[in-house]
Amino acid sequence: MSFWRDPINFIIEWAKGLLASIGWGPGWATTVGFVIGAFVLAAGAMFFVVFLIWYERKLIGRLQDRFGPNRLGPWGLFQPLADMLKIFTKELITPNGVDWVAYNLAPILSVAAVLMMWAVTPFSKTFFGVNISVGILFLIAVGGLGEVGIILAGWGSNNKYALVGALRAVAQLISYEVPFVISALVPVMLTGSMSLVDIVEAQTPWYIVVAPAAALIFFIASVAETGRAPFDLAEAESEIVAGYNVEYSGLKFGMFFVGEFLHAFTASFIFVTVFLGGWRGPGADQIPVLGLVYFFIKTFIVYFALILFRGTNPRFRIDQMMELNWKVLTPLSLVVIMVIALVDRLFVGAADWQRTIILLVANLVILVVAERLIRRGVKTTRPEVGSRERPIASPDNLFIQPGSGAKG
Repeated sequence: MSFWRDPINFIIEWAKGLLASIGWGPGWATTVGFVIGAFVLAAGAMFFVVFLIWYERKLIGRLQDRFGPNRLGPWGLFQPLADMLKIFTKELITPNGVDWVAYNLAPILSVAAVLMMWAVTPFSKTFFGVNISVGILFLIAVGGLGEVGIILAGWGSNNKYALVGALRAVAQLISYEVPFVISALVPVMLTGSMSLVDIVEAQTPWYIVVAPAAALIFFIASVAETGRAPFDLAEAESEIVAGYNVEYSGLKFGMFFVGEFLHAFTASFIFVTVFLGGWRGPGADQIPVLGLVYFFIKTFIVYFALILFRGTNPRFRIDQMMELNWKVLTPLSLVVIMVIALVDRLFVGAADWQRTIILLVANLVILVVAERLIRRGVKTTRPEVGSRERPIASPDNLFIQPGSGAKG
């Protein structure tokens, strides 16, 4: 194994050999290696958030004709570090009457739920935490921990605004999990496995080409699952103060902040893993470090699209957001998975390129028909006010007019 072809696994194997040379058995060496690897991965992800915050603020600033961070350090690079130091030095205030366990467990769960998704994601052919046979199911289950953290934050804060924000956030997240899970079943069905490693290795061609409709639904549902604009009703400051985290301060609030940014990036590389071939690319099988490069290039492209989606769309109303899920995405995802299952079964003996073209055409037909139906069902004009409606008050009829018969 060469260092330049696969540096991460080279270091891991070197560390295992070092532990074995000082008397540690293979089992203990493997266990210590897993612990060290988990610590390095978690710490690296947490520090990577510093760059993500700068990158997103800078990019949204450019999209909205602003400079973004540009004062502290070259190109504003030190601004996230200053924000981090500020959060570390802020006072931790715990309101009276909180549920201590729920209140303090919520921010931990919000970050832990995201970090656990990194453990099963294959970043290259040889670099992944663990290859489990139910990787997709694990991602869905772990995502539920984040929702548990939100409801614990609202309930444990002993604040009615936090509770309302938490209930609305959980309603949003649980609702959008339905099309998210259904669209995620498409790669599972095409691969014949729920392992993320198997899904990546089976993508010839990428599943975004085979099932673009499922990929679009998965992307929109992923954005809603992150709770970011235009789906940021969970933290609608203009309506419910600041949502479920209104009673948090200092580092506890910072953990929610870190979880949000990290979740957005995590959603991007999950989309890459499931629909964009993951680490696959020219030479990635022979040189695993190339696979890592391809993986992060694809992830940043998807992350750019996610930020573009956030920076150019206004916030939905709660009724619009729920209608989009239950009246559009959920029925559309059910149609997509039924059509793909039917086509895949009917053309099971066809060549791979024929099967790919047929599935692509079927998905495009579904998207065109769905677009026509949605356009027909959307009301583009407001209904006119009838003549029997009560007239709107004006300054002329707010006061008693002379000669109206009223006594002075």
